[in-house]
Amino acid sequence: MSGAAHPELGPLRSGARVGLVAPSGPPKPEQLERAEEVLRGWGLEPVRGKHLLDHHPRASYLAGSDADRASDLQDAWCDDSLDAVLCVRGGYGAVRVLDLLDVPKLASARPKPLLGSSDITALHVFWAEELGLATWFTPMVATGAFLDDPVAAAGVHRALLEPYAGTSYTGPAAEALVPGTAHGVLTGGNLALLAMLNGARTRKPVDNTGRIGLLEDVTEEPYRLDGLLQTLLRSGWFDGLTGLALGSWSECGDLAEVRALCVELLAPLGIPLVWELGFGHGPAAHSIPLGVPATLTAGPQPQLVLD
Repeated sequence: MSGAAHPELGPLRSGARVGLVAPSGPPKPEQLERAEEVLRGWGLEPVRGKHLLDHHPRASYLAGSDADRASDLQDAWCDDSLDAVLCVRGGYGAVRVLDLLDVPKLASARPKPLLGSSDITALHVFWAEELGLATWFTPMVATGAFLDDPVAAAGVHRALLEPYAGTSYTGPAAEALVPGTAHGVLTGGNLALLAMLNGARTRKPVDNTGRIGLLEDVTEEPYRLDGLLQTLLRSGWFDGLTGLALGSWSECGDLAEVRALCVELLAPLGIPLVWELGFGHGPAAHSIPLGVPATLTAGPQPQLVLD
């Protein structure tokens, strides 16, 4: 299957207009301005959402009210003059807008690339399950993970402006924990968000049969990771997966302890398992599409290749 099978992933043409939205936390104005400068340097025209720099009246960790954040996201997606939607930062809050989105209206809009990671996992899952669309799990443009990391920024540039098919991913610390080769459609993202979405009354039952899972997280102690993994294990999230790739565990305590935890809980699944493939919150983080077929090789040189 070629990249042409998912036109919602791009690539964009020079001069494309890209919407900037903050479904979660508020961006710092100076970082937002730097991001816009980078995007213009790539030949793109950034367009700010109406409420991009708002603050929630109670919670400083939210970029404006739930209704306004949902409105900005939906307006950007449904604006036919925009060719992509970039979520500028994470934090927390995307899960609060899900029930405010108009699914029929979103479904009637022209599909386009949706970029973000971390808390934006909530939107990746929603877009996949409600709209049947692929999305990009990438560093966010109004953060140091993009602005101060040229390798990560180059990955976002490729995601926006180059065809994705055939792209391969690995990392300097990549290691096969359970050897083997897996084929399947990519799913997953941030572990805490996947657990947070679990059990919602309005959500369809999760069926990951034939898929390759991706998991990463940040600022979660090993005991918290244990609990989050238990949530997914007990809910059946791992059932039917053909393979599993783990990303970074930044500021999650002793990495040796995290690795041992993953071996203890995930190796018994009996599917190819790779440690630290290079996506998530670590340096030089990859930009990886979700919802597309790929091959995961857990061998002496672990890698993920998009089909």
